[in-house]
Parts: sequence; structure tokens; C-alpha cells
Amino acid sequence: MHKTLPLIVGARNKISCWPFPGGRVDEGWPGGVAWRMQNLSDYRADRSHFLPTHSEDLSRCGLAPGDLDFIFVSGDAYVDHPSFGPALLGRMLESHGYRVGIIAQPSWGSPQDFARLGRPRLAFLVSAGNMDSMVANYTVAGKPRRDDAYSPGGEGGRRPDRATLVYCTRIREAFKGVDIVVGGIEASLRRFAHYDFWANKMRRSILVDSKADLLVYGMGERAMLEIAAELSRGRRAADLTEIAGTVYKCRAEDAPGAGANGSANPPGATGANGPAGSLGATGGPRKTGAARKTVSLPDWDTLQDKARGKRAYAESFREQHRNTDGLNADILVEAYGPWVVVQNPPQPTLFGDELDHLYELPYTRTFHPDYLELGGVPAVEEVRFSLVSARGCFGGCSFCALTFHQGRRIGARSKESLLREARLLTQLPGFKGYIHDVGGPTANFRAPACEHQGKHGVCKDKQCLFPDACKQLKVDHTDYRDVLRALRQLPGIKKVFVRSGIRFDYLLLDSDQSFLRELCTHHVSGKLKVAPEHITPQALSAMGKPGMKVYEKFRRAFEKVNTEIGSKQFIVPYFISSHPGTTLRDAVALAEYFRDQGGTPEQVQDFYPTPGTVATCMYYTGIDPRNGKTVAVTTEYAEKAMQRALLQFRDPKNYRRVREALEQTGRTDLIGTGPKCLIRPYPPRTPGRDARSGGKPAKATKPGPGPGGKPAKHPASKSGKPRQKRSGRSY
Repeated sequence: MHKTLPLIVGARNKISCWPFPGGRVDEGWPGGVAWRMQNLSDYRADRSHFLPTHSEDLSRCGLAPGDLDFIFVSGDAYVDHPSFGPALLGRMLESHGYRVGIIAQPSWGSPQDFARLGRPRLAFLVSAGNMDSMVANYTVAGKPRRDDAYSPGGEGGRRPDRATLVYCTRIREAFKGVDIVVGGIEASLRRFAHYDFWANKMRRSILVDSKADLLVYGMGERAMLEIAAELSRGRRAADLTEIAGTVYKCRAEDAPGAGANGSANPPGATGANGPAGSLGATGGPRKTGAARKTVSLPDWDTLQDKARGKRAYAESFREQHRNTDGLNADILVEAYGPWVVVQNPPQPTLFGDELDHLYELPYTRTFHPDYLELGGVPAVEEVRFSLVSARGCFGGCSFCALTFHQGRRIGARSKESLLREARLLTQLPGFKGYIHDVGGPTANFRAPACEHQGKHGVCKDKQCLFPDACKQLKVDHTDYRDVLRALRQLPGIKKVFVRSGIRFDYLLLDSDQSFLRELCTHHVSGKLKVAPEHITPQALSAMGKPGMKVYEKFRRAFEKVNTEIGSKQFIVPYFISSHPGTTLRDAVALAEYFRDQGGTPEQVQDFYPTPGTVATCMYYTGIDPRNGKTVAVTTEYAEKAMQRALLQFRDPKNYRRVREALEQTGRTDLIGTGPKCLIRPYPPRTPGRDARSGGKPAKATKPGPGPGGKPAKHPASKSGKPRQKRSGRSY
């Protein structure tokens, strides 16, 4: 299915953030009054302009339950905007003549709500929504979230835990034998056996656990059209074994390369290095006959083995991470007893006309009118007046799953398409002349990293920017600058902001530094958000980030340009605490950096181990899958709390934890009244959680899940299981 995170968001804003699939989601989501949408009348639209959601909508279209070809089931509210997977895929299928309906956030206590549009002629298409449902429902500390930007009124609790599994179960109860295809961020990043932070154990491929017929991973537009064409010809979803960008199940003896190590897949199988084709065409499968090597991953029994399971998982993840490009990926096979899960190579990256076609389909660009009385859907606010410029990212950050989901090759829209969409935005109710963002995963990536990628795919064992920039890397901001210039010259547009992440090390590599001046002059709204993440070499190495000297060089360049143009603008840096590869001493060093800079970071995030990231593999195994070396991992709840407190050591409520951290690391020289001290010898009188505890250290002794020691009890409950405040079965 389509990627389920918004394609354009303010860099690490409170709704979502690009690195989330990599395990970084804001711990404190906004709530209450802050989430109340203003001027809801600006979002009003006629329900006849939306895809059918109820039987009354079918009647209005002259249809009856059972007449639809596909029915999407989504954990998100229905927002008809291309940043939402069901809307984008639904409009795409509709443009090819398929009849599509959407069941958004169904009541999952029984199968009844899943039957409201009848049985689809071809298949149910299931997605947990724009976020993994466990991340949407729980903070990194295991506390249930009260808020959900993708739900009406921003209210949490409208999707079940492990939503993909729950939805598939209810659909099977409602319709025996119906075809089910799963996708979205939850399915895509759980397509193989994976470490599950919330259960603190390995879980099987979600294709196995959901009992779905087929799984679509990554950006699934091409795959979905091929699936639709084959289902229309009378084939069943479980029999579709040749489509790129999909994962299927079969008996071991029927798997590609069975009986011969490393043999090619059968002739006629979809070759992801074949011609790209056009999304404007009929969408039939492309059968190139290209040979693909078959690679067997460690099987399920090995992954569960206490002695060798973690090492095996690190090896498995490395192989998965090496095979994420449609031009050079192998077929991957993972065994579960007599059955195997097979991943076909990814679909080729979409470029130019294909992306333009998708983003210019007739979206209403607002939420379904059923949500008006409930307060609207907050997630639409940031994306409604933003533009998707490109997909993919070759940044290679360890905590990010974009490599695993979108891939490292950049696919960009044309300038002409972006201008057409911008003109459309100026006509929407509520538009005040400001385009909130023009970007993607990394705003200043608008083209593949080098010419080699276009011919042979991305390098399997080499990153573009880490540990140093590749000599083949093409650094050029000309195209992106031209797009921004053209947009800000359109009638009705006052300002065009860039709020997606800017990769500052890439920007500094450009011999022409005019883009930085233009960025500061026209496209920064007072603050530019960048992500140095940490300062110590070992921490940055584990994160796959450039050294601190690079960030400092960028900071000086930014300040110089703003002085020259007479603008008072600031950098807002983001930092992660408790990331694998960081220790308590690293956190102290970072606190000293903040002390010397004279400020406190606005955004600090505890590392959140989510499926599909190098960092999560490190967290579980204690091994860096990129090189097989041991990595320091912080799993104890007490130490994680101290690391976070150090990053905001000026906050009175953090005094006790900061002091404990300094004592443990032998840095009591930082306790005192001198200019280099972080805290004073005695706790502040300012009321706070720790002050109210009567001078006792904050209670933080439970171990967190991770390598070594006993499995942790979940912080959210006494039983050790995530707290279930939602009705229904636990899956």
C-alpha cells in the first residue's frame, strides 16, 4: 500500500515527522485547546465529492453494497488529500475505472462495521493508518496517548492496537474467503520477522500473523495497479507471486530458487529493473524475465534461538537493508517451518510525469464532512497548503526507516506540476497566501545522488553521505532553487516556507552557497529546524550523522548570512537521547554543550525503537548490523530518564535525575555554583515533581526491554503488558 506518513510536514512537527518510521516521534503530543481546529467552515466540502463511505453514498452513486471493486479499511479518519495513502491510492484506482470505497476507523469490536459497503468484487485493502498503530496509541514510556492527529477532534483511542491484525480478523469474520491485501507503514516495516518493542520480543512477519493474502510494501502505486489488473482477470491475491513491491507466502518447495542455492527466479517473473511503465496506462504487470538471485534469510526458529538469535537477526536485517532498490535488489526468502515468506524486489522509483499524475488527481484536500461536528481532523492543517516536491532519501540516518520503506533513490515532481498545484491551493478556502512547505523526506534532495544510481541502483554497502560524502555525489541546489523562485512569483502567494528537514551537510558541500542566502532571505519563518542529533563521535557514528564540526560550520554560515541580510533568525536543533551507541557520559557531554551555548533545546526526544530501522536492530541485538560490531545500548529505564533529564538540565523537575547522572559518571565537578556547573549543590525551591517527593530521587528503576538482563515490565502497567484501555481482543 501507499506510504502512510504525510509526505509534507513541518520538520519534526507535532503531527508527524519524517524520521518517525525510524523511531523518532514526539513524546509529548499537543492536546486540548491546542488541537482545536479553527475556521472549520473553510474545510467544508460536499460528501458527493468523496469516495463512498456508507451505504447511502452507494445509493447516491447508483450502486448497491457489493458493487465496489475495492474497499480500503484504514486506521485513520478519511482525509481526501494525497498525503494520506487510502485517498491517493483510491483516487488512482478510480482514475483507472475501478469502483472504490473507504471504511475509515471502523468499530472493531465486531465484524458488523466492516460489512457496511458489502463484499468487494476484488479485494479489501487494509492499512493501520499514517502511523504504526502502536506508536499512535502509546508513548515511548508505554503510556496511552490521549491525542491522535489523524482522528476526528484529535481524540486518541479510535484505532486498535496492532490495527492491521485486528482489521484482517474482523474482515475474515464478516466475509469468508474474501481476498485481503495489507499495506501501509505498519505492514511495510513489519514485512519480515522483526523486533517488537511493545511486546519486547521478536514477532513473525505481519503477513503470517494477519493471515492476509498479499502484502504491498513501500510506495505501492505501481504494485497496486498491477494487482488490480490481475485480480480483474480472475486471479486470486494469494496466487500473485510475480509482482514487484509485494511479499507473498508459499510452500517451501514452491519458493524461488528451491533446491538450488542462489538460483534465479523463474523466467517471466517481474523484474524491477525493467521499463518503468506509466501510471497513466492500464497498469498490467511488466514481465521482463530478468534474473534475480534468491537469498535465504535466517529462519524463524533461528531468530528465536536464545544463543544465536540476536546475531542472526542483525545479519538478517543487514541483508534486508542491502536490498531496497528496484534496480539491484535480490529476492529474499524467510522460512517458517514448511512455509516461506518471499519478498519480491521493490518497484522502481516514480519520477516526473508519474508523480505529477498522482498528485494532480481530483482531491477535495480536506476531511470528510462527517467529521465537521467532531472538530475536524488536525493532521490536515499542516499538509493542506504544502507541496510534495520529492520522495526518497539518501541521508541514511540509523533511526529512520525511509531506506526500508521509500528507498534511497530520489524521485521528484516537475516544476510545472508544482506550479499547477500551487495555483490550485490559492483558490482553496482559508488560503492566506502562505505555502507551508515545499519538500519531502529531505527538502533539498531533488535528484538521485549520482548518475550510477540511475543505471545500477544505489550502492548496497556504501552510504552517500556517511561517514564521508561519496566522491560520486552530485551536489546541486539549482533545480530546487528554481522551483522556489517560481512558486513565490505566483499571484496570490506571499511567502513560501521550507519546513521539511534540510540536510545541512549536503548544503555545505555545494560550491555555490547562494542557495543558503536565498533560503534565509525568502523561505525561513524566523526559525530553521535542523537535526544534528548529538555531539560525540561515537553517538553520531551510530546514528549515521556527520560530525559536530560540520554542524558548527553550518551554524556559523547561517548566522553570517542572516547578519548580512539584516534578519534575526535562529536555528532550532533537534537532539535524541538514549539512542543506541550513546552512553550516560555522552549525555553529560551534550549537556555541557548546551551549557556553553547558553540555551536549552526546544525539542528532545527519547529514542523510540520502531520496526524497520538500523537503530532498532541495534537496540535489540546490541550489534550494529552495518558492520557486525558491538554497540552500547541504553535499556534501563533509570538511565534513559537520566539521559533525557541531562538534555534539559535547567528544568527544576530534572534536578534529582541530573545529580544522580553526574554522580554515577564521576562528574561531580559539574555540581556547584561555578560558571561551568550544570546544577547547584542543593535542589531548587521551585515546586515540581521531584521537589514534592521530599528530596528523594525520582523513582526510575525498572529495566527497559533490550539486550541483557531480564525482560522489562511495560512501564504503563503493573502486569508488564501495555495497558489496554480499548475494548476488543488483544492480538
